[in-house]
This record gives sequence, structure tokens and C-alpha cells, in this order.
Amino acid sequence: MVLSSANKPREFRVIFSDPTRTVYSGGAKVSGSVQLEASSPCRLTHLRVTAAGCARVESRRRSQEVEYLKYEDEVRLDPVLNTDSDGYFLLPAGKSFSFQFGFQLPPPGRLVSSFKGKFGSVRYYVRAELQRPSQHALQCEQEFEVEEPLDVNQPDLLAPAAASRQKKLTCLFIPDGQVSVSAQIDRKGFCEGEDININAKFENTCSRIVVPKAAIIARHSYSVNGTTKILRQKLTAVRGNAIMSGMCDMWQGRSLRVPKLKPTLLGCDIIKVDYALMVYLHIPGSEKLVLELPLVIGTIPFSGVGSRTSSMSSRGSAPSGPPSYSNIHRDLRADGPRMPLLYDYDGDDDDVGLFIRVPEGCYPAPPAYSEVRNPKAPPLWW
Repeated sequence: MVLSSANKPREFRVIFSDPTRTVYSGGAKVSGSVQLEASSPCRLTHLRVTAAGCARVESRRRSQEVEYLKYEDEVRLDPVLNTDSDGYFLLPAGKSFSFQFGFQLPPPGRLVSSFKGKFGSVRYYVRAELQRPSQHALQCEQEFEVEEPLDVNQPDLLAPAAASRQKKLTCLFIPDGQVSVSAQIDRKGFCEGEDININAKFENTCSRIVVPKAAIIARHSYSVNGTTKILRQKLTAVRGNAIMSGMCDMWQGRSLRVPKLKPTLLGCDIIKVDYALMVYLHIPGSEKLVLELPLVIGTIPFSGVGSRTSSMSSRGSAPSGPPSYSNIHRDLRADGPRMPLLYDYDGDDDDVGLFIRVPEGCYPAPPAYSEVRNPKAPPLWW
């Protein structure tokens, strides 16, 4: 049946009690009202309010859902609206009506935080359904966001993480030495705006010039009927100085700030969002040497309790070595001509080539001097 605009309410929407509140967590109460106003008299039969929350993953021909929230309530119309001779509720024209609703979210740990990705989402909403005699039901809905608290001060997230890797290189099937990376961070849990302090050691015994780097990586995993698709994205990165052949370099507390990120998504069977710190060496003519340390992005920031214990444990296990002088040469760089040494192409990085710079005027001038002749020396004849 084709409905005319006269048969539809002029206003039909869901409004939350606190419009300024954008995020809910487990155990919170969600309340609001359904606003109704008609431009001409309407007859109604039922007003139903439902709330739902589910994770959904879609592929080309398949989809999968997991439900986390389900609520349904029949709103009573009789205290507010009158009925006609047929028993239908009458919505008079030009008058606004408000019908209240409210429900409580499941306790913490039962929900999954809201998320929207390329192949799936975790979505929560309140939907109102207005039923009319001999006509299609009308629906309106309003989304709300759920964020489950994730405290980075848990003991397992305060523990340090460390790893090391090495790689042997060849050039035309001839051994060309090796490179190695060892890295450590004081803890695994971080929040937006906090600094990740990286302790790392890079060794280069091959004939090439390598470049140390570190980056925060996001991994999104979507699963549909046993098939998993993983997307990786580099979010923010830091770059060290080039390491010549036969040299090594150390990072002692090299900082990398955590940008604004969605927290790690826990508890969902079909969608996973996790993070890692990737420490790697860019090697010209070969694949990178990569190691990854796990990261958990939370919502409750680091309180500082236990930081001394974690820092002491990291110092005890960190490799010992001489201090790094990697930043001293920056003051000795000149703005004169430079000769390209190699070009550092690294995927989506906007890197430029590495250069040899000639330090013009970097060294102090020799002291002034004058000749002093010995008066007892015989005269010079020329």
C-alpha cells in the first residue's frame, strides 16, 4: 500500500535523556523518549522500543553476526492517547507527545566496544517501531556508542616486552655478513598521548648501509565462517640515523608518542583490533629485518604505580653498551653540496635519499702565528 504523507507523523524520532553523553559502558542505564507529532490525526496500534548490539562481518557472499545486546519493550499508549470506537489509539494533529523508555546495559565484561572498520562493525542502537492499522510500520533509530574500560595498570600490561632477531645477507649468492636487532619496552599497556620509550640495539656487519626505524602497527582481523582477513596499517613512526658497515647503534629511551586510537578490541570472536610496536632495519636490496612487540591500547591511563619495578627490571635485562653519539653529528652538518649515498625507499614512508655531507667550516681556524728570529743566529743571505 502506498502511504500518503498525511498518514505519517510529522515528527517521529528517538531522543536520549542526556544528548551530551556520547559513550556508555557496561552496567550503565540508557534512557530517553520517543517523540511523536502528527500534522493530521493518525490512528495507532502499538509503539515498540527495541535495543540491540551486535558485531557483523560481511564479505562478498557471506556474512556473520554475534549478538551482545537485546532489549524489547512495549510502550503503553493508553495513559496518554484516547481510543476510537475500533479500539485504535488516536494521535491528534498539532500536538507533541513524549513516551519514555529506559533499560540497563549488561554488567562490565559482557559487552564489546563499538567499532567500525572496512569489513565489519560493532554497532549499538535504539529503534522505535510505530504500528498503524492496515499500513506498514514506521521505524526510526538512534545509535549510541559503547566503550568498555580497559585499564593499562594491570600486572600483565605493566610487564616489559623484549625480542631480538638477526638476518644473514647474501649478494649474488656470496655471504655478505648479517644484521641484528634487539629491542625492549618497559610495559605493554599505553593510552593516547603517552610515550613509548624504546631501548634497542642495532648491529650491521654487512657491506650495506642500513636504517633503523620503529612504528606503531594496527591489525584488524575479520572472520567469516572460518575464513579470516587481516588488514595492517602503519600509524606513526620514528627513524634513526643510518648505520654504516661494521658499525652499531643504540636507542636508549627513544620515544614514540601514541596517537589518537581506538582501544584494543577484546572479547569479540569475529572482529579483533590489536596493536604492535614494530622495530626494524631497512636494508637496501633486501627485505626488512622486523621484530614486533605487543601493545595494548587502553582507556584508563598509566598511574605510575609499579613504574620503578618495571624500569629496574628493564635495566637489568637491557643489553649494556657504550652511550650513543648518534645525535652529535647533527650540529656539524653543513648546508653545502651533498652527494647521494643510497636511496631509502620504504613502502609508504616519505623518505628521501641518504647523503654524505661535506662539513665545510665545521672545524675551528688554526691559531694566528708570527715568525720570531733568533738574534744569535747568523744572518740570512738570499
